[in-house]
Amino acid sequence: MLTKEQLEKYVEALWWGLTTARTKPYEKGDMVMIRYEIEALPLAEAVFKKLIAEGINPVPRLSLSPEMEKSFYGSGNDQQLEFIAPGEREFSEGMNGLIALLAPSSLTHLAEVDPSRMGKCAVSRKFLRDIMEKREQNGELGWTLCSYPTKAMAESAGLSLEEFTAQIVKACYLDEEDPASCWKGVFEKASEVKNWLNGLGIESYRVVSADMDLTVKHGDMRQWIGVSGHNIPSFELFISPDWRGTSGVYYADQPSFRSGNYVEGVRIVFEDGVAKDITAKQGEEFVKKQLAMDVGASRLGEFSLTDRRFSRIDKFMANTLYDENYGGEFGNCHVAVGASYSDTYAGDQTKLDEELKKELGYNTSALHWDLVNTQDKTVYATLKDGSEIVIYKGGEFQI
Repeated sequence: MLTKEQLEKYVEALWWGLTTARTKPYEKGDMVMIRYEIEALPLAEAVFKKLIAEGINPVPRLSLSPEMEKSFYGSGNDQQLEFIAPGEREFSEGMNGLIALLAPSSLTHLAEVDPSRMGKCAVSRKFLRDIMEKREQNGELGWTLCSYPTKAMAESAGLSLEEFTAQIVKACYLDEEDPASCWKGVFEKASEVKNWLNGLGIESYRVVSADMDLTVKHGDMRQWIGVSGHNIPSFELFISPDWRGTSGVYYADQPSFRSGNYVEGVRIVFEDGVAKDITAKQGEEFVKKQLAMDVGASRLGEFSLTDRRFSRIDKFMANTLYDENYGGEFGNCHVAVGASYSDTYAGDQTKLDEELKKELGYNTSALHWDLVNTQDKTVYATLKDGSEIVIYKGGEFQI
């Protein structure tokens, strides 16, 4: 488990993330929700103390336990699955920040539940995420999240709790004197790569490995972003591509836990921007139902690359926050099926409404699911002048 000193350093890293992720400075009296799972209580208490010291109004909210989730998704009727508590809209419209502390006590407790029931709940609550996204675009909200070590996550990753905790400590710079300064350094290095990518004039990407050959359209008015404070840790750089230009085969060699289900070996064939053939070595039926959640669930919302020189993560963690930032020997590429990110828009964020999103090929969905490939790969970029260059090889950006 984390020591008191490590918890305090974690809080400083999260405060850096929260304040960096919001374009407007926080003011005393702002409202920040702390959403946490019960095993993360020691970290939640430390975060609460920090927000009080900063003059912020903290609003703690405990997530459902595994047993509660089993009851809700397994036995709840349609009305209960779609129920929105009074005040939820108003709370979302007034919230200035969110710190999410992930600490699951189980990763497979929903394996027997029909995934369409979880999809029904997600779709009914999508309007709340839309409100938060719009507030973020206007600079009125920032968010960050992190993971707290639990026995369930460690066992799912095939690690001891001590090994799992050590990976969190290393990845978040909790072994350094000043983690926030370390993150500022990563931010500056990542900015150099983002500026390079955004200055190339890219039309499309082609990512090739032993098991995949995928073409992704960059899209108009797009920019590479990442290492923005939203996730601790975060080493990935990404765009929200024009979903209409996706074709070929994507393969996720890294396993994934989602909504209490385990999946492995996901292979998706895209045609004209839509997933047409979906298979998996394990959990195939779950994957298919997730990608049928709504119209946008079978389309691409994110394309991401992680440079192995940035990332300190070198183990599978059974945790998307870490696995999508995996460094290891060859870095990683990951895509997300489902919702795109509005902050990849290169223009005035406040002008990106639903009509413009549709025109530019930004995807909309209640789903956002990251699927990770850690194989040795080469990423080619076709530029607007028709030439082709290699932008990523052997796990490193070719800047």
